[in-house]
Amino acid sequence: MKRDKPSDDAAPGASSTWTRRELLALGVGSVLFPMPARLSPTSPNDLHYKSLCDVAKLIAAREVSPVEVTRQLLDRIAAVDDDLHSYVTVMEDRALASARHAEAEILAGKYRGPLHGIPIGVKDLCYTRGVPTMGGMKVFADFVPDFDATVVARLSLAGAVILGKLALCEGAMGPYHPESEVPVNPWDSTRWSGVSSSGSGVATAAGLCFASIGTDTGGSIRYPSAANGCVGLKPTYGRVSRHGVLPLAESLDHVGPMARTVEDAGILYEAMAGFDAKDPTSRPEPVQPVRSELTQPIEGLRLGYDRRYSSENVEPDLTRAIESVLDELTDLGAELVEVAIPDVSAVAGAWWDLSTAEAAAFHADTYPSRADDYGPGFRDVLDYGLGVSGVAYANAAKIRAEFTGRLTQVLGEVDCIVCPSMSNAARLKLADPYGPEDESDWAHLVLNDVHTKPFNFSGSPTLSVPCGFSPDGLPFSIQFIGPSLSEATICRVGHAYEQATLWHTRHPRV
Repeated sequence: MKRDKPSDDAAPGASSTWTRRELLALGVGSVLFPMPARLSPTSPNDLHYKSLCDVAKLIAAREVSPVEVTRQLLDRIAAVDDDLHSYVTVMEDRALASARHAEAEILAGKYRGPLHGIPIGVKDLCYTRGVPTMGGMKVFADFVPDFDATVVARLSLAGAVILGKLALCEGAMGPYHPESEVPVNPWDSTRWSGVSSSGSGVATAAGLCFASIGTDTGGSIRYPSAANGCVGLKPTYGRVSRHGVLPLAESLDHVGPMARTVEDAGILYEAMAGFDAKDPTSRPEPVQPVRSELTQPIEGLRLGYDRRYSSENVEPDLTRAIESVLDELTDLGAELVEVAIPDVSAVAGAWWDLSTAEAAAFHADTYPSRADDYGPGFRDVLDYGLGVSGVAYANAAKIRAEFTGRLTQVLGEVDCIVCPSMSNAARLKLADPYGPEDESDWAHLVLNDVHTKPFNFSGSPTLSVPCGFSPDGLPFSIQFIGPSLSEATICRVGHAYEQATLWHTRHPRV
């Protein structure tokens, strides 16, 4: 990775004890239960851990400059990312030039809004003009696009400062390329950092950007958000343009923000979302504002909950944390409604057939003709995709359509559905993150699949929000799923919960 010479970094804030509400959410009854050593609340000196919204207020008030903020984050990346591996390319010169331009505009009274002068990171699937866009792949190592992806262009238009390109697994599917570094979970280096958008999750959680762009084909915004303790918003399919984003499976791919608070995610979403004539799958409906709705009360909102779906094969501590969230939300006036999630038992297999076949179609120009440039894990994916028959693809499409229809009926009865983002805290990382997954790895992933892949099938908007910690200090995450184009509603619910708790103020000690 291209970097500056490392510089010293400020020590994180001192630890403290958890509140009773947080302990109850964790399932621990004693207020004497100590905070795990790797958690720390935000110190006033930890600018890198402030929310995007808070830094935006400082910039708008001219209390800090975009150049100062950008320089601090570039120095922090140089100091700690050799261990975390979240960035594959740091765009230092361009970032500082953007920050200087933002500062000049703000001083001239041309403030564009809350993203103006804010440093963010971009997943390395998104085209950036004049900068390599590799998608975690050796076969794309020399690809330098001559235009920005629509999401990058829109964030830049809003004044965001692009710090660099964030790491991911090869082709956004499963294993990493053997010549790539694997992003490291900042809470515990022995734990999984969350598959494809792992660099985005690690950088956002560790204070190496104030927010980031992620993509999600089967869980790749939600997994790294959950594993790293971030907020992740997977918008309705087509709500955010995919133009200029390297695809994995085009009928399932979503692009969305990852941040440290719901409001921060809403700020990015509002800048990113909207119709794009360059993406024929983008939605034409006007974008409903999110931030203006966040402070509206949730009294009377109907929250669907399937207790079996949310607890079967789920860590008991996480189940208790989810139920504590429901208690909090009903205390705030929401109504809990029992629902039955449609059968998901066939979803993972159908998703595999669809996604691998679509991946093989995209890579047809380079695979298998350049097979040696692919890693062993992704070669297995593409070989499987090449073998998916038309009949198998049609059957998978039928399963997808039927599930989506049944889920739409359930979502018609409630304002959103509540369930885990994944079935556990971050698991131990794979012994071999570069090769094909063995049967035990696959079995563990399938447990998580039931809470993610169904909502790629349906294209539903989802929001993942931290909701506690495991006894060994790893983040837990809750997921809110809404009807099509209900991003404002699910963010309103997530924000209400977030503001009633303190989980978003806890950060890994990096």
